[in-house]
Amino acid sequence: MGHDRTTSDTRTPPRDRPWARHAGLAVTALAALQQVLLAAGAGGFLPGWQPWPLLLLGAPLLWLGRGGRLPSAHPGRRPLRAAGLPRGLPAAGVLALTAGVWAVLQDDEPWIGHEESVYANKARSWTEGGPPDAGWGVYRPIGLPLLGTLALRVDDSVGALRAVTLLLALFTMAVVLAVAARWTTPSTAVLTGLLLLSGLGFLRRVPEFLNDIGSTGLLLLIVFVLTRAQERPGSRALFALPPLVLAAFHLRYGVVGNLAAIALAALLAYGPRAWLAHGRRLALAGGAILLGLLPHFLYATRLTGSPLGLLTRATSQAERAFIGDGLLYYLAILPYRLAGDLGGVVMFAGLAATAAAIRRLRGRRAVPDDRRTVFLGATSVLVPVVLGIATDGEPRFVYLPVILLTVLGVRAIRTAAGDLSRAVAAAVAALAVLTVLGTVQVVAHGAMPGPTEQARSTVPVARALAARDGEPCLLVTGYEPESGWYSGCDAVTYRQYRRMAGPPEGTRVSLIRYTRGRHQPGAEGIRRLVGDRRSETLRIPTEGSLGTATVVSFGGPPRPVRGQGTDGPST
Repeated sequence: MGHDRTTSDTRTPPRDRPWARHAGLAVTALAALQQVLLAAGAGGFLPGWQPWPLLLLGAPLLWLGRGGRLPSAHPGRRPLRAAGLPRGLPAAGVLALTAGVWAVLQDDEPWIGHEESVYANKARSWTEGGPPDAGWGVYRPIGLPLLGTLALRVDDSVGALRAVTLLLALFTMAVVLAVAARWTTPSTAVLTGLLLLSGLGFLRRVPEFLNDIGSTGLLLLIVFVLTRAQERPGSRALFALPPLVLAAFHLRYGVVGNLAAIALAALLAYGPRAWLAHGRRLALAGGAILLGLLPHFLYATRLTGSPLGLLTRATSQAERAFIGDGLLYYLAILPYRLAGDLGGVVMFAGLAATAAAIRRLRGRRAVPDDRRTVFLGATSVLVPVVLGIATDGEPRFVYLPVILLTVLGVRAIRTAAGDLSRAVAAAVAALAVLTVLGTVQVVAHGAMPGPTEQARSTVPVARALAARDGEPCLLVTGYEPESGWYSGCDAVTYRQYRRMAGPPEGTRVSLIRYTRGRHQPGAEGIRRLVGDRRSETLRIPTEGSLGTATVVSFGGPPRPVRGQGTDGPST
């Protein structure tokens, strides 16, 4: 038995498999060629311009080719810093690339989208003489509209609002580069930024006036503050938590789920005793956060009767079939739909690095940064779990896990590469830049045409019904936020209109029904809503995907009607 045990302990390492290595290299080359074709605008051969996840096949083959040996991801060995470039130039290049793709994609989505227009309408309603905030709900945070109204005071246009998005994207990317450089090296941080930008889930939202990217930058700073508090004895980093938490909360209420996951991960990774050692600073920071949230609690109580009423109302807006379907969604799209196949491979490496760190901690063989690795990895796992249970699933809700696992994965791959670290980093960087260019085309030709074609219907109709000479107007449609933005009128859904006691006195009401619209009644339902009021019917042909719009208007002063496409007054 002793002989057998000795033989077991000294067994030979797994052998390399050249066939798997060669197959992996071939598949990787095909993946690179695919990105070249996409970047050149020749991706029409792909269904919906969606690239095949070739690297998710190529990477396992390469791993099998080297004998199935996993990278140790031992954080004691720091990858070599990139040489030959001025300090800060690669990071500046990533920021310039972010601005560049933002600018390029503006031409492919010139009209403001459904969710964007909700915040845009609120921002415009706060300007002098601003129109109603069509589509707005009290459960939405005010941070983005506040930034938007400042931009609209400079220039009343969609471009001004999208410029706010550019600043938020640059802010978050700068935070990614700075924090990743602190945790690893500047070159690893640059790779992280490129990989983040190459993912469809992130790049799709860079051009849009939304709050998810900006709030992610604040969440990453919160994670960094917590690691710094544990790694720097006597650090006062926790005093930075109140402004960061309050800013993130008022930019997006959904960060509450992220914050809960971060707190739980911090407790699991560092242990209660480590945080009790910061008891006084932690208590002061927590007290400041609660004090800063007091106005929100008072406002929520006045509107809903509960300090948490706005948060629960926001959660109730989730479009989910059952509790937990968001989690199933994240399991289904991870990691390809979030980060692409290149980013997905790196994220898997980050999970492997987390598992290795946990094993070392359990075996009392921990090395510096293992606690941080477990904290970042645990946060990456808990965020989609918490959000997936609390609400519905969206790629833009889970950018933080993508960033954290990418940081861990890049470091693990470069560490495992050893003396080839620079060569591997250069290869990954080149493929990441190529993937960014390819993903831009995927967004432009695969993701944006649908909303743009819809806007070709909603925008001309809204402009045809635009408010004139201060005339109060109300549009009833399944596309209320964007219709409100382009018309200057208030806008509600048909469900909301049925709940109203009646339109305000003197308001012109327009019931809009598209040939291929959504959430709208049939012709008989329209007649019941009109009742015995004197009405006018107008048909507006459009070139968009919704087809011709039939508009039945009543109330308010008589409105000049264009002769073409008009049925004239009816009762």
